[in-house]
Amino acid sequence: MKIKCIVVDDEPLAIRVIESHIEKLNNIEIVAKCSNAIDALDILKNNKIDLIFLDIQMPELTGLEFLNTLQNPPSVIFTTAYRNYAIDAFELDVLDYLLKPITFERFLKAINKFYKLLSYKKPETLSNVSATQIESEPFIYIKRNKTMIKILLKDILFIESLKDYIRIHTEDDSYMTKQQISLIEKNLPEEQFLRVHKSFIINIEKITTFSPNYIGLKDKKISIGRSYKAYVLNKLNYGKNF
Repeated sequence: MKIKCIVVDDEPLAIRVIESHIEKLNNIEIVAKCSNAIDALDILKNNKIDLIFLDIQMPELTGLEFLNTLQNPPSVIFTTAYRNYAIDAFELDVLDYLLKPITFERFLKAINKFYKLLSYKKPETLSNVSATQIESEPFIYIKRNKTMIKILLKDILFIESLKDYIRIHTEDDSYMTKQQISLIEKNLPEEQFLRVHKSFIINIEKITTFSPNYIGLKDKKISIGRSYKAYVLNKLNYGKNF
């Protein structure tokens, strides 16, 4: 299975370094090389991309700004000469943060994180969370210890990120499993679930109230993250019905 990636960097030499590292690996394919984020957006719209190698300091739109515009982005590895963006980067759930000049050894370590994330080396353990759908009742299985637990999507209120774990809250209970929130987000139907914060995904059908700052789910209020606000309010048609 070929991993399809794009390289986004305004420095041709930096792109060449990534390209030379990738040439040493058999299962990664560069779909496109872009000098700016605008061109990268067009590639993402027209291709299924698994991984982005993304520079931060670029003209017109920085890598951080670009990533903030994406809903359900592919996995991202930042490639930059600047250390001071690391905290901002990891708040966006990036896979790794590579400092230039990037050695092959450090590059390979980042790639191995991607292998581990998707369990390409061990398909039988593809994910702690898998989505399945039967005719009338869509559901997910979550893995807790050595037991698989079935949760109906209609019963989920919201999903909370706790570093390397997520907690799935239903109307009657909550379930914790080791998983990244960005990975389960990709397995959920977009028409029913909405990422409103870097730490929260909510079930749109369970919304009882909302404002420009928070989502109300029964007796729980969840803040809308600043970088998610425009997308969330547009998705919920805020202002169009008032």
